[in-house]
Amino acid sequence: MPAKGDLDPSTVADPNGKRNRKTNILCEPQMDVPEGHILLSGDLEHDSIVNGPGLRAVLWTQGCRQRCPGCQNPETWTETEAGALVTIDKVKEELRALKGQSGITYCGGEPLLQAKALLEITKFCHEELGWNVWSFTGLIYEQIPRDSDAWKLVEELDALIDGPFIMSQRDLTLKFRGSRNQRILHLDHGKIVSEE
Repeated sequence: MPAKGDLDPSTVADPNGKRNRKTNILCEPQMDVPEGHILLSGDLEHDSIVNGPGLRAVLWTQGCRQRCPGCQNPETWTETEAGALVTIDKVKEELRALKGQSGITYCGGEPLLQAKALLEITKFCHEELGWNVWSFTGLIYEQIPRDSDAWKLVEELDALIDGPFIMSQRDLTLKFRGSRNQRILHLDHGKIVSEE
């Protein structure tokens, strides 16, 4: 069983491995990205079957403050000097060109650090493409500040996979998750309607 701090998104490890207690540090303040842009850690993927149901596009965001030991994407942690700054319009153009996708999943990094940009992309995917939208987060749903930009994004998602990756709970048999503490939360306007 993990220590309580391992599941608490109000704690974050600094580069020296110490724990600092700050209520919103993992998702607020939002990353400093120019309006109309998003910082991505990699190219847009398509036809993914491992990041949600059906064939999916996957958007890889840059920046994460959680720094989970054993993370498979530590190159996405930094918020500066890494990634590619892309216009949201360019992302929409690339998504519009994809064929046969049923949805999109936001991975990272920590997607909730760029909630404003992802909110615009989410609305586009729902309204223009008719896709469902999932996101991963290292935060725990119940502890995402309800007055934050991150929460505004959560209210638009169809599903949220929450919780930090915990190496001691790693389980390769889980669907769409890396460790047993993580949950797939199916949402309706931010309210949990079912959980896996």
